Amino acid sequence: MRLLADADPERWIPVTGSLGLRGRRHRKAAIRMLLGQAGTVFGAPATDSGSRTGSGFGAWALSQAAPFLMRKADGRVLVWTWKAEPELIVAMASAQELTPQLRTARAMMPMEYDDTEEFRNPYLGLGEKLVVPLPQPGPYGQSAPPFATYTWDTGTHLITLQAVCGDRERFGTVISAVDEIARTLRTADSLSVGESGPVLRLPPA
Repeated sequence: MRLLADADPERWIPVTGSLGLRGRRHRKAAIRMLLGQAGTVFGAPATDSGSRTGSGFGAWALSQAAPFLMRKADGRVLVWTWKAEPELIVAMASAQELTPQLRTARAMMPMEYDDTEEFRNPYLGLGEKLVVPLPQPGPYGQSAPPFATYTWDTGTHLITLQAVCGDRERFGTVISAVDEIARTLRTADSLSVGESGPVLRLPPA
């Protein structure tokens, strides 16, 4: 299974697929924001300046390796940043196999993740959208960036689109652009040679 989506090229720069110096600034900004979001969720302490220890070097190092990691992911991960201001918002789509461990982890998420609304995608069907403009502070008191998460359960995979914004006051002005990507997100089956016979595809329920 591979992910496909249509992001407005006037608004978004794709991070996946960029190599070397091309797209380095956008890769670095996207990875720093994703690392910051992960650090807050998992309780990484912040430094006096408010940034997490090693986040700058970590973002740089990962930005160099990201194109190869994304290529290895074989289309299961797609990342975009805001074209005019890459530090403003980053969006990442991913496809994960729905293992029992993943289902358990989702069931144990904090209560704030229960406040979802329905979100329909013409390809994936009815999913859920969670918007958290004012996240709870982390265990070390660090402020968490606003974010939005879109999820679809296909029965075999969990399709997720997550957007993290670096500016709380402007979060509401860019979230509609993330909605546009979410409505175009879809999957493409990878068929090996000899498996390209007739395939019956049913529309989402």
